[in-house]
Amino acid sequence: MRGSIRILLASTVAVIVATTLAGCSPAEPRYEYAPHHTPAPATALAPLRGTNVPAGSLTHPSLCAKVDNHVEARPQYGLNSTDIVFEELVEGGLTRYVACWDSGVPDQIGPVRSIRPMDPDIISPFGGIVAYSGGQFRFVEMMRDTVVYNAIDGQSDTEETIYRTDDKDAPHNVGVAANVIISQHLDLAPPQQMFAYSSSVATSTPARVGAPQATINVTFSDERYPSWTYDPAAQVYLRSQEGAPDFDDSDAQIHSTNVIVMMVQVDWQYTPVPRTIMVDSGEAWVSTGGKTVHATWSKASREAPILFVDDRGLIIRLAPGNTWIEMPPVASGSVAFAADAG
Repeated sequence: MRGSIRILLASTVAVIVATTLAGCSPAEPRYEYAPHHTPAPATALAPLRGTNVPAGSLTHPSLCAKVDNHVEARPQYGLNSTDIVFEELVEGGLTRYVACWDSGVPDQIGPVRSIRPMDPDIISPFGGIVAYSGGQFRFVEMMRDTVVYNAIDGQSDTEETIYRTDDKDAPHNVGVAANVIISQHLDLAPPQQMFAYSSSVATSTPARVGAPQATINVTFSDERYPSWTYDPAAQVYLRSQEGAPDFDDSDAQIHSTNVIVMMVQVDWQYTPVPRTIMVDSGEAWVSTGGKTVHATWSKASREAPILFVDDRGLIIRLAPGNTWIEMPPVASGSVAFAADAG
């Protein structure tokens, strides 16, 4: 770390760092004096990906969407272009995604589905825009009661940007003209930085101090059990669902530079719809470069980013690239790791 705090971080993380430098107790999360990502001259750090981009090139708002994960919705549009994806439990043991784009936005994303009660807590830190197909009135009102612009199918402002596609059957065929929606809301601010980043895969926290783990097996329910296998040549994890490779609409297997598994509590106050409790803390594992480090996750408020701290009390640095966050429930979900890809 050079002099005073110069890295571009989310406000919550910055406060933690400032407090640490001022002389807080050893139990407080703090940064390790290790390589981190400092933008080169005339460049900036992509806030949701941690990569170098031309200075001033990412001034638009981010776009998050509630993406369908029903088998009839697959392959989804543009998932390999995402910066950050959250997988969450919904009713019937199925899962859906909150997927967010900023660095590279495809023309079409989706298919989108309806909003759920945990989504305001997941999406609020990004600001910007959220696209979805609707939902129960109380859940829509919860999402509207945030700083995020709501682009909802069937509303007058989305008549030309949220539409039915021809390649899938309803209700799994609601596409979104992503770049058009963003161009309509350039008055919205770009997103804050969500995570801390290193300068490369090799200098990320998991790659430096983690245990070798080539395979990550996650269970949400008997219906949904994704897995990730590390590809050392490409330095990414390749995704499968229910034992089969998972592809997006470009016929490329879905992949991610960073994979995070955070165990979450779920309540049933909206039965039969489960609500993942996001303003909370719990156990997590962060994987990059074929290695995994055990962690604790915490989220202080609806608007705060999620903070990941390793067992040494140090804030975890991800590698530059995209990130998938799996959120299996503590009560019925699980995660298992294997050192080989078998």
